[in-house]
Amino acid sequence: MSAKKDAAFATKCIHGGLNPDPLTGAVMTPIYQTSTYAQSAPGEHKGYEYARTQNPTRDALQANLASIENGKFGICFSSGLAAMDNVLKLLSPGDEVLASDDLYGGSYRLLTAVFGRFGIQSRFIDMRDPGHVLSQLSPATKMLWIETPTNPMLNIVDIQALTDIARSRDILSVVDNTFASPYLQQPLELGADLVLHSATKYLGGHSDVVMGAVITRDELLAKRLYFLQNAAGAVPGPQDCFLVLRGIKTLHLRVQRACENARHLVKVLQDNPLVANVYYPGLPDHPRHAVAARQMRDFGAMVSFDLKEDTLEAATQVMKNTHYFTLAESLGGVESLIGHPATMTHASIPREQRLSVGLTDSLIRLSVGIEDAADLVKDLENALAAAVSVAG
Repeated sequence: MSAKKDAAFATKCIHGGLNPDPLTGAVMTPIYQTSTYAQSAPGEHKGYEYARTQNPTRDALQANLASIENGKFGICFSSGLAAMDNVLKLLSPGDEVLASDDLYGGSYRLLTAVFGRFGIQSRFIDMRDPGHVLSQLSPATKMLWIETPTNPMLNIVDIQALTDIARSRDILSVVDNTFASPYLQQPLELGADLVLHSATKYLGGHSDVVMGAVITRDELLAKRLYFLQNAAGAVPGPQDCFLVLRGIKTLHLRVQRACENARHLVKVLQDNPLVANVYYPGLPDHPRHAVAARQMRDFGAMVSFDLKEDTLEAATQVMKNTHYFTLAESLGGVESLIGHPATMTHASIPREQRLSVGLTDSLIRLSVGIEDAADLVKDLENALAAAVSVAG
């Protein structure tokens, strides 16, 4: 049976928005692998006409996502960037987006190279100080694009403060919640109009699906996004929806274990003489630690660090010597990943801008998985030791 609104998060992951299949009683939502549906007469059907518009597997996932984000409406897309693309289509030429100056490279590329051509301009600012954000608003500002924790510097933005500002100026507030997942952070509870996920990451959790999602409580916004979902057609297939539904059932367990592992690795990095800086909001000396503690359940499983020898070569020596940390893009899977943002996820951002926010050539980003913590610690220690040996 579908979970009640006041059910605990773990219960919502497994039951939220879901019921056994009405046709067969199947406990797990079936994969409705069909492109079209029979009609008893023209325009007379069982609620489904064409699978771009509606699919029962997708409907179940959308209801589940709404439940775990404490929203009312979930809208799924074929990727995280497709979800972002449709959110930006809520705007009109002449509108402006204020976005974080530390954000995912694909988001930067979409804002600048795609929507900039259609008269929707973006400015990238430091969003850590709400007063600074307020001072940067212009009459053209129609959307705040918020990442927190940010990618890859793990900066923390005060969601409540920024959504209060946005609401007072009739500006849409959108929070990319990919790094945190709904388990750690629920932006709708903090006033956000829209929450976006790359469901490829923690929601799916097994590195086997690409998908995006938007969740809201606003019926008008939901109707506009459902229209765009159908009209633009960037919808996920039913098997992908099934995989994300399956992934969400263990979201709380996976993310908590990954957070626990991350704390072990942060200590290793802090104690290593090769490391210059460790970026992790769980550290008491993180400049926005108190904000993170207030708006997050835990501090996440993403960790970034840079090296005292600030070169690509030094970073490469570390990354090529890991065993359990796989060198790859993406994040949020059960396996641990290691990556180099400057040449991988953030290569589309100009180097000068990357450096201005602290994204150095030696910065390494870890997506900590759910392996045994001792194995991950040893793996990272060995990789750092190997890099020292090569440098020597």
